[in-house]
Amino acid sequence: MKKLYTVVAFLCFLAAIRAQPPAGIPSGRSFFHEKIDIAQKNILKLPDASAVNDAATTKIDNLQASIEADNSLDNTNKQKFLRGLEEVLERFVSGCKNGSFQVAILPILVDEFKNSVAPEMGGKSLASVVTQGDDPDVAQMLIESYAFSKNVGVPEIQDIIVGMQMKRHPDPARVIDILSKHPNLPGACDLIASIARKNPEIIYTRAAASDVLSEKIHNCPDKLVAIIARMAKMLTGRQIFPFLDELYMDKMTFDQIDSALGNDGQYFKLLIKTEIDYADRMRVRDTPLAKLDMEGRIAMKGRDLYINEINALHERPDAERFRVIDNLTPQELYYLAIFSEEEIYTSSYVRGVFPRVFKNKNLRADSLLMSVKFDHFKKWVKMAANYNTLDDFLKKMDKESSQILMKAFVKGLDKTTSLEDAVDVANSYASIDDKEVQKLVLNEVQYNLQKAKADGNTRGTNIYNILNILFLSMDSTNHVDVPRLLGIPPVFYVTNKALQDTAGKIIVQQFFYGDDDGREGYAQFTGLFSNGNWKVTSNDQWVVHTSVGKGTKVVIYSNKPLDEKKSLDDAAQRALCDYLKDHDIEPTIVIHRGHSYYLRSTLQQLEPSAKIVVLGSCGAYQSLNKVLTLCPTAHIVSSKQTGSQRVNGPLISGMMETLRQGKTLNWQILWKQLERDVSDKELFSDYVPPYKNLGALFIMAYNRMAQ
Repeated sequence: MKKLYTVVAFLCFLAAIRAQPPAGIPSGRSFFHEKIDIAQKNILKLPDASAVNDAATTKIDNLQASIEADNSLDNTNKQKFLRGLEEVLERFVSGCKNGSFQVAILPILVDEFKNSVAPEMGGKSLASVVTQGDDPDVAQMLIESYAFSKNVGVPEIQDIIVGMQMKRHPDPARVIDILSKHPNLPGACDLIASIARKNPEIIYTRAAASDVLSEKIHNCPDKLVAIIARMAKMLTGRQIFPFLDELYMDKMTFDQIDSALGNDGQYFKLLIKTEIDYADRMRVRDTPLAKLDMEGRIAMKGRDLYINEINALHERPDAERFRVIDNLTPQELYYLAIFSEEEIYTSSYVRGVFPRVFKNKNLRADSLLMSVKFDHFKKWVKMAANYNTLDDFLKKMDKESSQILMKAFVKGLDKTTSLEDAVDVANSYASIDDKEVQKLVLNEVQYNLQKAKADGNTRGTNIYNILNILFLSMDSTNHVDVPRLLGIPPVFYVTNKALQDTAGKIIVQQFFYGDDDGREGYAQFTGLFSNGNWKVTSNDQWVVHTSVGKGTKVVIYSNKPLDEKKSLDDAAQRALCDYLKDHDIEPTIVIHRGHSYYLRSTLQQLEPSAKIVVLGSCGAYQSLNKVLTLCPTAHIVSSKQTGSQRVNGPLISGMMETLRQGKTLNWQILWKQLERDVSDKELFSDYVPPYKNLGALFIMAYNRMAQ
């Protein structure tokens, strides 16, 4: 212990000596020496300071000593450099604390300060010094310090700093933001031209503004920039923008595009033709400019011209309803489908778009894909699977071609930045009825899994491992324990206790809508629950069914299907939601009772407390990802094609009766019961129980691995 006290005393002695002003130094300079010493101590207190210990101690001490020893410096200049050194060190400490700087730049800062003294005294620019360090933060600290703020090279160095910042942050949005503050930077036109090739949208937006940077863009002689600048001045510029690459490559002229703009149908056809050309180039890794803008414009035009109309006429005869798309080519219908996934109704796809693609019975499915250069083919396969048309599609080509297609469908799922393709494959597998195709897809997943493992590809291993487990679980003879292997909640059942609130009640919320279908569904529901097992209370906007007798208390809140034309159904839903929130009532089961076009409204009101979500509308299977965003572990029941009261009624009745009796909700048992009870077997076959929602299970499992 005595030895420890001796060491501590010695260190304190050294600190005391260090704190004393150097002998013979005027008090004005001693003041800055002392402040520099304090800054050094503060540096040594920073996290990771040990990595720059030499710079924080020896290098700074030597710099102080060299300033004092330099006979070419008078007292004023020595004080100037000491003050400047103290300033940059204090700013360095402050910047490290707030996260602006990295501790690692300290050696560069000290070296550049030391190397800047002689040029400053000689009246020379410090540009060569700061470029050697190549750090914009260091350069900025130097020229803003008292020591070098009046250096002759400051204007030039400011431009150098901007260049360094853009080199450090090459993202086009960051570069253009810096350029907007320094539009007269040397080489600005070259930078604008470079950005135009990476992100032409940014240049278009800035060219449409009224500022110095916009003027710089319009005066830039680069061919691509000039085309973008011309578009930005035109009223139809946004509609022309998707054809930017064609204009730049001299494959089209402004006049040719203008002529198509006068006719919406012709414009849509021109978009599709160009998209196919772009897809052909993408196959050889030649990415066209404005490719995403082209796809966005196709989606918008397809929706406005065709999808909205055929959706709106869903109650009209097919001949009338689909007349607007009768003259579209198979390729145009293909793109209409894949770019309207979020909007298209099930019946619009199944009875309209898909059969019209193959109106010509001689058109082979593989020929269709070749004609569109396999552009977004995975999305097409996924939609076909989700709408139960995949088997039909695959039968429209020979067996060998279908096998090649499905292998390509499964390949490279780890190469994209999102999980969309992997989720599409997961969802599609459960929809494949052909056992040979199922086996082919499973084998391909297992092949890619082994390859990913051999390559040490963690992302690929995770993706294909999850798919392999899920696909194997579809065959009960494999006895695959999905929750144990993937670390997710049970998928075949939900315990009664898990659905109860703190009072032991199971809270259910149903959303009804005020059209004919909604009123019919409401009448069916109230009829099924008008018996001795349920007590009914209501007001002007909603009704409450509460179970009575032994078992678990189940409380079902349902808004009344009031007049949709006056938005009274919407008002009733909002009033019920407000009531539940005000009374801290959280539904663990949510049921959507309405057409698919109302589903978005229900999902907007979906509470995270929901553990079971029943989507009783057409094509609700497409909305699984949206539900999981809000309720990551929810069990989802949905239909791939037609949602029907003939299925919804028995399904909800069976669920509620099971829960009312205090039993666990076992989906396999319930599904076997429904197979017996539901009269329309074809409609029921489109309904997917939670344990077959492979896309939802994939997302749960992957997120679990990422934690």
